[in-house]
Amino acid sequence: MQKVRPKKHLGQHFLRDTTIAADIVSLLSLHQGYTKVLEIGPGMGVLTDFLLQQTAYQTWLIDIDAESVAYLRKKYPPLDAFIIQGDFLRLVLDRLFAEPFAVIGNFPYNISSQILFKVLENKDRIPEVVCMLQKEVAQRIASPPGNRDYGILSVFLQAYYDIDYAFTVPPGVFEPPPRVQSGVIRLRRNRVSQLDCDEQLFFRLVKQGFNNRRKTLRNSLKPLGLNEAISQDPLLDKRAEQLAVRDFVHLTKLQGNEL
Repeated sequence: MQKVRPKKHLGQHFLRDTTIAADIVSLLSLHQGYTKVLEIGPGMGVLTDFLLQQTAYQTWLIDIDAESVAYLRKKYPPLDAFIIQGDFLRLVLDRLFAEPFAVIGNFPYNISSQILFKVLENKDRIPEVVCMLQKEVAQRIASPPGNRDYGILSVFLQAYYDIDYAFTVPPGVFEPPPRVQSGVIRLRRNRVSQLDCDEQLFFRLVKQGFNNRRKTLRNSLKPLGLNEAISQDPLLDKRAEQLAVRDFVHLTKLQGNEL
């Protein structure tokens, strides 16, 4: 079959190294209670080849590129009914998956954060994610508090997932090679079904805190009109990057419903 041409406007960089592909697929834990795995942006199927070797789950593919979809349907005839041409960001997941499912993929760098925000919106049906991202983004997501890489997405995802940075992937194993290194991370759903605070207020407080990350929270959170209880808390003398998820939950509870 004729190979698929990587398309710059879609951010396509096709992985060529089968050893790395096998290592990525091996990160799926297979004990999270799911029976389906959705691969985002399979391209020419280098990850798919290893996914299909697993009999513990059913593999689904979604790709926005019509050329990739046509290639995949020819390469995997039995998989035809499970190949979707479309945009994951617009996919109505509850129409497709009635049960929990895992997500895996070499995410396009330009929309990787958007993909993970959608995962977060569907956290109760996505118990596990294994993905390759731009290294800096992967490090940011997995970064602990106190690190300059730690940010909004770190807090939001770490509130509901345990995150491991697995390994770094060099540019030379892709076609075409990207200008940056890539990083592979794994997200596993933790036991938090709901935060012990108003979650919408939590999200707002975290965003506001990181909007001026060089300032202390006492200053960066001023636009929210802080009440007396939260104003007296010593955590406000720290910067947002110094606080763990539990600290943001604590501050949200102090502020109550006054944001």
